[in-house]
Order: sequence, then C-alpha cells, then structure tokens
Amino acid sequence: MASILVIDDNAANLDLMLYLLRHFGHTPEGQIDGLSGYAAVKRGAFDLILCDILMPGIDGYEFARRCKSDPGLRATPLVAVTALAMAGDRERVVEAGFDGYIGKPIEPETFVSQVEHFLKKGAA
Repeated sequence: MASILVIDDNAANLDLMLYLLRHFGHTPEGQIDGLSGYAAVKRGAFDLILCDILMPGIDGYEFARRCKSDPGLRATPLVAVTALAMAGDRERVVEAGFDGYIGKPIEPETFVSQVEHFLKKGAA
C-alpha cells in the first residue's frame, strides 16, 4: 500500500484521516503544520501528500510552492484537503500547485477511495 503524509492543524481531522488510511492498509504519517510537514517530506519519500490550506506557520499554498519548486518533490502528488469552498477556491488551489482537491468535512465513507484515486492518477 501507499506511504502518505497528512498535514492538518486540526487534531480531530488529522486523527480521522490517519485512522481511515491505516484501516485501509496505507502507511500514513501525520504532521500538524506546514513547517513540520515540509521537514517530513525532506527526510523521507511519500507516495502522496494530503495538505490542509489554512494552517499556522506556512500555509498550504506556501507548502505547495516549496514542494513544486523542489526537483526531488515536484513529482509527488499533492492534494489539498480543505474546507475552502467558495467560488474560485478549487481553481486557486490547483493554480498554487496542488494536483487535486478533497473537500471538508471529511466523508469517512468516501475519503479513502478519493485518496486512492489520486494515488492511481499519480502512478499513471
């Protein structure tokens, strides 16, 4: 299964995503902000990164910019997991460098299949 980095400053959201991913056989690592998330990607390889947008320190947009400007990380699929749902938010997320978007609140019934869609898409 896949090694997945999950970055979210909301402990309940982070715990839910980690639990669901583990339950379906993936190996997730959780981080609580963009800086610790970026440190994690610099020290280890992940098959996919799930990242919140609104976080303290560096937000998801800055995290995406750093990852996509790093040749060693550029190819790793990066998916925003966010409650931003206003007109234009999805486009702004993609323009920032994210490869996809999963809306919050997390739907436990569909979350892992959404994540696995991006894993398959990244492997293609």
